Amino acid sequence: MRFRDRREAGQRLAEALRDLEPEARAGQVVVLGIPRGGVVVAYEVARALEAPLDVVLAHKLGAPGNPELAIGAVAEDGTLWIDPLAVAELEIPPAYIEEETRRQQEELRRRAVRFRGLRPPVPVEGRTVVVVDDGIATGATMRVSLRSLRHRGAKRRIAAAPVAPPEMLPRVEAEADTVVVLYTPALFWAVGAFYEQFEQVSDEEVIALLEEAMAWGARS
Repeated sequence: MRFRDRREAGQRLAEALRDLEPEARAGQVVVLGIPRGGVVVAYEVARALEAPLDVVLAHKLGAPGNPELAIGAVAEDGTLWIDPLAVAELEIPPAYIEEETRRQQEELRRRAVRFRGLRPPVPVEGRTVVVVDDGIATGATMRVSLRSLRHRGAKRRIAAAPVAPPEMLPRVEAEADTVVVLYTPALFWAVGAFYEQFEQVSDEEVIALLEEAMAWGARS
């Protein structure tokens, strides 16, 4: 299975989430995209459900000397997820984790202003929240986002993505009430390998999608 692009993947994911339509009509569903690529997919889901769209902001914590290797992740509200096996194996001191967390939280504050401007986050308390990404690889940002939503009072947390490795599902299920993934290939090497078009998404595109979602009058 390959997806043409993120928009088509979002449309197919929306079909798998059609059972949420009654809740969405009652204003009880919120769709959150993980920037940047996840917002393009989430936009199609939110449009199909006529649900409000927002970003969920989280960032992985990089290992010393290897920022691409996730040792955990932090969410916008300060919720933290740490991979204890990675920390133990790499013998990472607590001081490094504290500093890396602080640095990434500063970046998340910058992104919040960039993406939302002066708008507050869409309320999630007591609602079903669908967290969408364009694919799940390490699962760090998805897991910490779901954990953060539990702290924020979400009634039900759904993790949704077009593609993910099968071994990642139990880890995400530990934080979610439901996981919806369209394709779980046994051989998984990179999210982009399962898309025909997988160009980098800009901040400007994310902002435009969020503004368009507001313009269509989705319930908030």
